[in-house]
Amino acid sequence: MMDSTHALPISRQAQLAGISRGSVYYVPKSVGAADLVLMRCLDALHLEHPFMGARMLRDQLNRAGFTVGRKHVGTLMARMGMEALYRKPGTSKKHPGHEIYPYLLRGLTINQANQVWALDTTYIPMAKGFVYLTAVVDWASRKVLASTVAITLEACMRSRCCKRHSPAMASRRL
Repeated sequence: MMDSTHALPISRQAQLAGISRGSVYYVPKSVGAADLVLMRCLDALHLEHPFMGARMLRDQLNRAGFTVGRKHVGTLMARMGMEALYRKPGTSKKHPGHEIYPYLLRGLTINQANQVWALDTTYIPMAKGFVYLTAVVDWASRKVLASTVAITLEACMRSRCCKRHSPAMASRRL
């Protein structure tokens, strides 16, 4: 992108491109052969045990005969974009700025069909990616009134499966 033979100096070219001048001269180091072997082992271990963090992976590598520390394993994981899968803290805490809507069905006895419907969207893992399944369910009879499968959530929400069953739902855009 930067041309050292151009009439403009490199610093001015970097300024016009909107990037740091230091990033123009930076040449990333290549990964060593030993680190490549470690990265392959880390990838295999992470696919087998995605919940393992740097400490557990370090222990597994040490058992396999590699002499490696936790910080180096963490550095390699960051370079590979790997992260242990676990429940993060505070995922259910409400945000103070978000409005809390009342639960309209509290105290309501649901005892007949077509009294309350529910719309549920979930995803189904596939060999390459996943698909979204959206269903409209009647709470009393627990029957699926309509369903659709789509490859994107936007396509799933705009589907016509719900519009066939209710004029009220046809007027709203899902």
